[in-house]
Amino acid sequence: MPKQAIRTAVKVDLNKPAWEQPQLHNRWHPDIPFSCKVQPGEVVNVECLDWTGGQIGNNDSADDIKYCDLSRIHYLSGPIEVEGAEPGDVVVVEIQDVQPFPEQPWGYCAIFDKNNGGGFLDSHFPNAAKAIWDFEGIFCSSRHIPGVRFPGLIHPGIMGCMPSQELLDTWNEREKELVGYHASIGTDRVVANLPLEKFSHAGSADSDSAAKVAKEGARTIPPREHGGNCDIKNLSRGSKSYLPVYVKGAGLSIGDLHFSQGDGEISFCGAIEMAGIITIKCEIIKNGVKDMCMKNPMYIPGPVEPHYGPSRYLTFEGLSVDETGKQHYLDVNVAYKQTCLQFIEYFKKFGYSGEQLYILLSCAPVQGHIAAIVDIPNACTTLGVPVDIFEFECLPKEGGFEKIITSDCAFSSGK
Repeated sequence: MPKQAIRTAVKVDLNKPAWEQPQLHNRWHPDIPFSCKVQPGEVVNVECLDWTGGQIGNNDSADDIKYCDLSRIHYLSGPIEVEGAEPGDVVVVEIQDVQPFPEQPWGYCAIFDKNNGGGFLDSHFPNAAKAIWDFEGIFCSSRHIPGVRFPGLIHPGIMGCMPSQELLDTWNEREKELVGYHASIGTDRVVANLPLEKFSHAGSADSDSAAKVAKEGARTIPPREHGGNCDIKNLSRGSKSYLPVYVKGAGLSIGDLHFSQGDGEISFCGAIEMAGIITIKCEIIKNGVKDMCMKNPMYIPGPVEPHYGPSRYLTFEGLSVDETGKQHYLDVNVAYKQTCLQFIEYFKKFGYSGEQLYILLSCAPVQGHIAAIVDIPNACTTLGVPVDIFEFECLPKEGGFEKIITSDCAFSSGK
């Protein structure tokens, strides 16, 4: 039998507001209706908007980043019913391809304002900034971060199945408890995003169901037991994700496509965000949750990724001693911040701004690792940067470096 043309299971309109498209949603809730159905073994295309639903433009201002409405994100394609999936099963999602839309061959990476999203290093970089990246086949480059060109490892940032009501209630309760605890000790940082009725989008749900989703629906911001916003760069072409099923039909949803991302996606909008098309095939492992002792998803990376020789990575180390000199006990978060800051200070010598390097660190194919967490009191983390992404020689040498970069990324008008 000849192969059939690949069916588009979910189609989006780039020129229509995301919240007016019934095949999209921006909350997790079991009452959101399925947008389509796929058969096990069927290969389908799923079209996706970028994570903000088109709020960010291809321009030289970061005003759209500074004023981006984060109550609207993420717009996910789905939920997709996988025929025959039952609670306790595992859906295996094989990603066969991911591509940007031909009519939109660009993406963006950004630093969110500290008062609107923030990011891993927001105490150092509190203001909004943005870089536009142009795609040329597998490669990307940016007018806002010159001197760099690299291939993308294209992948979805979000992929997960709908929670049961019981699991949803568990999420909401434990996150509410976390927020309450930090409020009681006077923490001024947002530690979790609880259900928010404003701009909730429940797909094709009727008014009563949409109201329930708005009141109870979990925000799409963190990863959870079902998958969700994991931002794992290796979930690219050829990868397989094993996702627990909690409702009949699974309710698979996908979105937040990335052209490239560094380990950690540290600037919050830290990948090269894009709209595009993902090609998937789903299979079912019956009773897989029990048989594989699953509490959280698993995955097998695909065979396709950028390759750089081991000796072509310039690797920075960081310890759990913060920038003020304070000692922390085996704190990987502190150590990784110091690793990132060391990279930024090193490459500033070539003329880049801190904002350019923060963005680059978020979206280039860097390798982040925990090197050691047993040698008290210091955790040690590493960050490997492939030097071949730069169009100039950047390895350490005696005598220092020449400043060759003279342009900057896009900033907001209010900076």
